[in-house]
Amino acid sequence: MTEQKPADHAVHAVVILGLARQGQALARFYAQQGVRVTVSDSRSAGALRAAMDELGDLDINFVLGDHPLSLLEGCDLVCLSGGVPLDLPLAQEARRRGIRLSNDAQEFLVRCPAPVVGITGSAGKTTTTSLVGAMLAASGVRTWVGGNIGNPLINELPEMHPEDRVVMELSSFQLELMETSPQIAGVLNITPNHLDRHKTMDVYIAAKRAIVANQRRGDVAVLGYDEANARGLSDGSLARVRYFSGQEAVEDGAFLSGDQLMLRGPESGTTAVIARDLIRLRGYHNVLNVLAAIALADAAGATLEGMRSAIAAFRGVAHRLEEVRRVNGVLWVNDSIATAPERVLAALEAFDEPLILLAGGRDKDLPWERFAERVVGRVRILVLFGEAAPLIHSKVAEVWKDVALTGVPAALEAIEVVGRLGQAVGCAAERARSGEVVLLSPGGTSFDAFADFAERGTCFRELVLAL
Repeated sequence: MTEQKPADHAVHAVVILGLARQGQALARFYAQQGVRVTVSDSRSAGALRAAMDELGDLDINFVLGDHPLSLLEGCDLVCLSGGVPLDLPLAQEARRRGIRLSNDAQEFLVRCPAPVVGITGSAGKTTTTSLVGAMLAASGVRTWVGGNIGNPLINELPEMHPEDRVVMELSSFQLELMETSPQIAGVLNITPNHLDRHKTMDVYIAAKRAIVANQRRGDVAVLGYDEANARGLSDGSLARVRYFSGQEAVEDGAFLSGDQLMLRGPESGTTAVIARDLIRLRGYHNVLNVLAAIALADAAGATLEGMRSAIAAFRGVAHRLEEVRRVNGVLWVNDSIATAPERVLAALEAFDEPLILLAGGRDKDLPWERFAERVVGRVRILVLFGEAAPLIHSKVAEVWKDVALTGVPAALEAIEVVGRLGQAVGCAAERARSGEVVLLSPGGTSFDAFADFAERGTCFRELVLAL
């Protein structure tokens, strides 16, 4: 693996747009370096009081309520938090003036002394990132896990050493500005997501491509073989390309063979890593996540024993097919992370039991046709809530009507439309039967009613525990 070059740009004055988790980390990092830091956020001081108090020990200037162009005077770097779009007028003007745009992930990557495993994809990023970190730690490697998941990591730089390993989850929003790729890059899949931000699939794929675009000879790219958009990123890559697949016995990477997860390399040969039934995660999509983690962790130096013990012990991540409790024979499952229809499809495949599905939230301009077809054929009761409820209802009702005209039996018995998540849980509790699963897998974002998917999932969990 190649080593990262040190940062090429001395920074004297930085403007940070957005005071969420990433913005806070950047503000602290640069203020501690003696850089003049200005943080601008469209929200009010009242809404940001807790975040501002966290940075109260540092010399930071706050400009709130707007992003005036005067912020760019004397500035040599503008950093965007994940929720800030590139078409923001201030960001566009910075580009016009030749001021460098960056974000927390890019600023971390150009300074990190240790090899980095960067992982992206439309689904499965957090599970795979967490599992790779667990595999390396179980192999005796000092490991740092963060990025888009949890800790942004930039403030941990002084404690990192070249022999450590860093495992980072990277979102498409972070990748939009990436000019330095991680030495080991994983792309799990690229299916429709965030089109409210990226507008087209071509733009979305281009953002994901950035994770491998700047890799060099000696680096490693691990791509999902079974998903065409991810597999296509191998074109023109200078890195060693490895694949993971649930369908093909790939020549270099990880694959499923019968009930065994296999690892293969041109020098190491083919080795059985673990039996599928020892994976504690539900669903075929999680088998693919484990295969990806095997290929990535192997490239980063994990041992077979470390991989095996981590897989056998790994129970998943909160809000991802999280089993909350069983009440009167009904299993309640929290999959609040499912913020796109494609993710709901994967969740539905994880269960054999009859289903009551809670779906809704805010739409991201994504296609719902496949979701509607699968719901009609698989779900007994569909409970819709939030902003997207009317849209989803129209899509599902249209398919349901068409299926009825064919005379083919449908699994769907009823569609219930309510306002909020609490009402959805109450409706499901009334309709559920022993032996069924009530699944929160919304398909939409949480931003119509919650700060993020985690807050939505926590609310669901509390509602279910109170039943």
